[in-house]
Amino acid sequence: MRFHLERRARISAATAISVPLLSVLIGVALGAALLRLLGYGIGTTLHAFFIAPFASGYSISEIFLKFGPLLLIAQALAIGFRAKVWNIGAEGQMVMGAIGASAIPVYFNELDSVFVLPAMMALGAAFGMLWAGIAAFLRVRFNASEILVTLMLTAISFQILYYLVLGPWRDPMGFNFPQTVLFQDAAIFPTLFGGSRVNASIFIAVIFTVFAWQFMQKRMSGYRLIVSGMAPGAARYAGFSESTGIWVSLLLAGFAAGLAGMSEVAGPIGQLQRSITSGYGYTAIIVAYLGGLRPLGIVFAAFFLSVLHIGGDIAVVSGGIPKSAVQVLQGLLLVCYLATQLFVSHRLVAASPIARTQGAARG
Repeated sequence: MRFHLERRARISAATAISVPLLSVLIGVALGAALLRLLGYGIGTTLHAFFIAPFASGYSISEIFLKFGPLLLIAQALAIGFRAKVWNIGAEGQMVMGAIGASAIPVYFNELDSVFVLPAMMALGAAFGMLWAGIAAFLRVRFNASEILVTLMLTAISFQILYYLVLGPWRDPMGFNFPQTVLFQDAAIFPTLFGGSRVNASIFIAVIFTVFAWQFMQKRMSGYRLIVSGMAPGAARYAGFSESTGIWVSLLLAGFAAGLAGMSEVAGPIGQLQRSITSGYGYTAIIVAYLGGLRPLGIVFAAFFLSVLHIGGDIAVVSGGIPKSAVQVLQGLLLVCYLATQLFVSHRLVAASPIARTQGAARG
């Protein structure tokens, strides 16, 4: 008997909510089984990943420190993904945002003004948008794949970063480490709690989340993007511009990623270094899909991945689990989500004998 996939006419809200939960359970189960095969205790591993991050106030604050940039980037990527614009280069856009924002404290390290942080935010967002705009231009003008272009631009952005921190921007008093001077207090976000690294930049992610919800649910421009992704032919017939959707999707992602990069150098790091992204740009792709490409779902997904990130660090230190195991678990979550989503949006149908006969006749 032959089977084929048939798209469902309607997906219930309960089903849409259950997909991320089911994919998380399956992904965690597969990850635990894999670690058990490698000789690590399942109970100890799961405790390190999901219980230990809540064992102290400091570890909880670290969760929210990761939560901010993941939420910010994932919300912007989800807008583009729903429009079928596949920006895979948020990592590079984040790097360029960090570079742009760092120019002010690097060249004006003695400047003590309330306008320093706003200026850094503006430059960080502008550099991120500029980097994403290159991909948008090439896609609109030459129909170049934004997947390949954004990936290649990410590699270029890191080379620019390495050149700056190893060359003209390297701190002359930094014992030859590849990093800039420490930023002045006016260029650093204030912390929210004593003894933690959580800072005011988390409010940027919260504000952008509200904007993403309003944009996609309440605005005609967001509706046009959704229609362009779901039914390009209908969108063209209705007069919706495909090139506008590409520009908006990529520039929004560059804007958010640039702000996330600025938040890192003006937050927990306090200077520009070679390692400033912690893989946020790639992890945010998992967050966006695990959240069902919906603003509220992305909030929960970003928090879950932040817990997983901190739990992974604890598991590496306390249990000797390799760092790559955390990355494997994140990848399993995405694969499981895509697999479960396939069977939610489609159903497996047995081909009838008549249909098989007609298909053979046509062949």
